[in-house]
Amino acid sequence: MATRETNLPALYAELNKLGQNGEYERALKTANKILGIAQDEEAAFQCKIICCIQLSKFNDAFQFIFRNPRLAANLQFEKAYCLYRLNQVPEALKVVEVVQNPSLKLKELKAQILYRLEKYEECFSVYRDIIKNSHDEYEDEREANLAAVVVNLATEGSDLEVPALREDTYELTYNAACRLIAQGSRGDKAVLAEAEKKLRTAEKTCKEGLEEDGVAEEEIEDELGIIRVQLGCCLQLQGREKEAQALYTAALKAKPDDIALVAVASNNLVCLNKDQNVFDSKKRMKSATHDSLDHKLTSRQRRNIAYNQCLLALYTDQVDQCQHLCNRLAKEHPALAADAMFVKALQLAKEGKAKEAAQLLTQYAVGEKELPLKLVCVQLLLSQDERQEAIQILENLNERDRSLPGIVSALVTLHTADNNREKASAALTNAVTYYKKNKETTANLGELWRQAADFYLRGGEIKVAADILQEMVDASPSDKKTLAQLVVAYVQFCPEKAQLLSKRLPPLHDLAETTDVDGLESSNWVIGTKVIKKKVEPSPGKPAVDLTQKKRKKRKRKGKLPKCYDPNIPADPERWLPRHERSGFRKKRDRRNRDAAMKGTQGAAAGASDLYDITKMPTNAKPSPNPRHSPAVETSGPRQQQRKVQQKKKKKGGKW
Repeated sequence: MATRETNLPALYAELNKLGQNGEYERALKTANKILGIAQDEEAAFQCKIICCIQLSKFNDAFQFIFRNPRLAANLQFEKAYCLYRLNQVPEALKVVEVVQNPSLKLKELKAQILYRLEKYEECFSVYRDIIKNSHDEYEDEREANLAAVVVNLATEGSDLEVPALREDTYELTYNAACRLIAQGSRGDKAVLAEAEKKLRTAEKTCKEGLEEDGVAEEEIEDELGIIRVQLGCCLQLQGREKEAQALYTAALKAKPDDIALVAVASNNLVCLNKDQNVFDSKKRMKSATHDSLDHKLTSRQRRNIAYNQCLLALYTDQVDQCQHLCNRLAKEHPALAADAMFVKALQLAKEGKAKEAAQLLTQYAVGEKELPLKLVCVQLLLSQDERQEAIQILENLNERDRSLPGIVSALVTLHTADNNREKASAALTNAVTYYKKNKETTANLGELWRQAADFYLRGGEIKVAADILQEMVDASPSDKKTLAQLVVAYVQFCPEKAQLLSKRLPPLHDLAETTDVDGLESSNWVIGTKVIKKKVEPSPGKPAVDLTQKKRKKRKRKGKLPKCYDPNIPADPERWLPRHERSGFRKKRDRRNRDAAMKGTQGAAAGASDLYDITKMPTNAKPSPNPRHSPAVETSGPRQQQRKVQQKKKKKGGKW
């Protein structure tokens, strides 16, 4: 007993010293010695858990806490932290929420847990409470974390009011830029330009600050890599793709330790490659879809990477893999189910299975995706000449979408192609009835009226067209264009009404004053030739020139005749041809290329010369016009001459 009492103080003193020196491995052994002597020592047990956490043995620490609930009664923070680091985040949140009157460090852990669970509004409230009720050296870190929460709220489009945050550290400046990127990703170029300036400022401040603190070069580059990749994203959104690609490539060449940074940069490079440089995209996609990234990326980032993986499989014609990835994306991320099926339908369409693709898209055409996906179905079916099925999809749309001018126009065109004017007329009538019933006297109704009038005029149903035009005139009496069309329609079957309505048209001289004659003449006319008058403004000091007047033709002057010209002698018809192309041209004989008869060795043609001498021919022989038909003449073969090479004697005295 005396030994026990004397050993414990010494062991605790040693444990305290090792803990202060950061020697957690030895401290863990000392804590085990104490617990071996006295199993109920709560202080030693707590030191043992802290040593395990410092050594990143989170699973061991959690097992010790789980097996000793009595000794771990006050270790709620350590228990929750171990669960958080073991990626059991929901269980960690349950532990934290049970604690009454949590301490400051427990609140900060809760905020981190909520951030990992992407409950950003609750996380924002916790951080705001922490910052309000704490004043210590960690204020900058807390405000930087709060700024990160605000960025995610802006990305999700939250309406939560957030206070203005400081920007006096590079982390705060970086988060402010990220917030602007989230706002400018919808197409605001001015906001993106402001975000670019803040990111460049953050990069400069980060580099200068870390160099002053004496941080190693590798750590500085790792910290700058995050800022540069975000800058690349900002430039990519602005359309400056080459600059963004250079930043991503440079960040990856540095081989950062942050696998989340590698995944984001790789995914963005795949987006820039699109359907080009597929080999590089495959390599990048492997880095962006590593299994260890599940707890490093947000759900939005994982969702976007998975969608890009589906597109890459589509571009590379990997049929089975594309369908598998699309099915997995729809299962794991229901919010992107319609987009995943859209990619799968494109793959089916590339294989010539347009009907299957249309049936697949119809299943997911609900809510706000209904109209776009059904229009894709119509396009796919029409590409395969499936006109009736395309018409059926358009007719099954809800009444509001079916009454849109574009849909009505498509239905009328398709029915007209099938020579079914009744259904085409019904489509127009139903759309007009819908807008009348809902009192939507907007541009849509006016556009539909005009389409209907034009349809009936082209079909020869003048009276129906006149009724529609009459209703349009009654709705807007000041519309002179429609009134003029109505007059033209009435002229064909009721001249009296046409005469009466024509009085409401403005007088001709009023129209002439406001009519642009040059514009009318330069427009396309159905009848007659298009005549364009160009009006040139005269420069000061010069008279105006009217280009419509016909230019005077210049008289051609007669060419000068040679002095020896005789009109009685006809001109040579080949006088304009080059000399070598004329019929009387004879090419000069080149002495270097003599006739074949003159070639050969010396004496070879000596015997042949008698053949052509008529005085030496026999009396009964006739000279042959062709020497090839003459009798053979024996000639000696050519002599082989050996060429003698004269060797020059070297002169003494070197070169001349």
